Amino acid sequence: MKKILLKNATIINEGTRTEADLLIDGNRISKIGKDLSDPAAEVIDIKGKYLLPGIIDDQVHFREPGLTHKGDIATESKAAVAGGITTYMEQPNTQPQTTTIDLLEKKFGLASGRSYANYSFLFGGTNDNLEELKRLDKNACSGVKLFLGSSTGNMLVDNEEVIEKIFRNTEMVISAHCEDESTIRRNLEIYTAKFGDEIPVKYHPVIRSEEACYLSSSRAIALAKSTGARLHVFHLSTGKETGLFRNDIPLQEKKITAEVCIHHLWFTDADYDSRGTLIKWNPAVKTSRDRDQLWDALLDDRIDIVATDHAPHTLEEKKNPYTKAPSGGPLVQHALPAMVQKSREGKISLEQIVQKMCHNPAILFQLKERGYIREGFFADLVVVDPEKSWRVEPGNLYYKCGWSPFEGVQFDSSVTHTFVNGSLVYNEGQFSEERPGQRLTFNR
Repeated sequence: MKKILLKNATIINEGTRTEADLLIDGNRISKIGKDLSDPAAEVIDIKGKYLLPGIIDDQVHFREPGLTHKGDIATESKAAVAGGITTYMEQPNTQPQTTTIDLLEKKFGLASGRSYANYSFLFGGTNDNLEELKRLDKNACSGVKLFLGSSTGNMLVDNEEVIEKIFRNTEMVISAHCEDESTIRRNLEIYTAKFGDEIPVKYHPVIRSEEACYLSSSRAIALAKSTGARLHVFHLSTGKETGLFRNDIPLQEKKITAEVCIHHLWFTDADYDSRGTLIKWNPAVKTSRDRDQLWDALLDDRIDIVATDHAPHTLEEKKNPYTKAPSGGPLVQHALPAMVQKSREGKISLEQIVQKMCHNPAILFQLKERGYIREGFFADLVVVDPEKSWRVEPGNLYYKCGWSPFEGVQFDSSVTHTFVNGSLVYNEGQFSEERPGQRLTFNR
């Protein structure tokens, strides 16, 4: 079994910074301490660099099966490890949709031996698969996904009786996309009557409005409270919604939790003029006030997790008129660099980034032996050079779709090394031939 000794690391973990060495033995962290040595180990000196637990992204769309012209498990997991993401949870709106146990297991088969990063998948709830969901073992996958507002694909769950039965009939985390469909349709009719297909994209947050988000998320939360379900609200985009969540108890005790995505922390509606449909997401990027309030809620622990909602489309697709341009964009390669950039600006500490992107996803989804730098845990690790700046350009993108909403942005820090299960999969722009990603296991 291969050993790797990381020397002179600044370890960011569990709220502290520690100067130490770390020994990887096989796929595990063997020792953490001062002045470690092992004659059998390959030594990598990372003096002056930060060593973080690998990032855990609880929401990605890797487009396989069925939509692989946009991305696939191999290409997008490769981009993910280049961005320090060592674990991801992929969404069910592929073709076919992951709405049966058989299709779920087939998706695990697609990832086995092909994924650079560790993986699990969410099981899609629909208006008519409740009995299948009841049969799903709570340890089979990371959780259940409900689209309570339509998004890419056709998985809208709009039968109130079915939604309540799903909430009552699973112990798993229910992750929900919350936008009220009737509000969106009403708004879209108004703007389509005015502009036809060529609606200026600046109206996207008016069509997919604050009201649409709040109506849906508040209803879902009320239902979770009445049924006792374990609800996780994906990609908050409004300041108003942050008032629905609490920060007076530890995450382990919360029954209702929230996530915010990189794009809602970075962009505002002022960016539509320059970025157009490249920053068209569902839910929409909204005002600078919304962004500020999302940051406030993230920092005071009403929001528990930072994720990407990585959802690639081809540039050709994105350049369609508003009504035909799909929502979503690629983000896994740039999420951690973007957050470290905000740390450099004094917005958030590295310790808080690790809490929100490593520890908290592991706690929330009850991942087994991941999300922390601890002896005996899997060696999922990322090294960040705080002084190695770079500019996002088409030539340094690893996404299959070949574009990024961050093109032209200068980051002052870089991911230099990423380890997945002890394997150095990304090293200064080079990728290993190994695909060491493993199926996630859980403490449930």
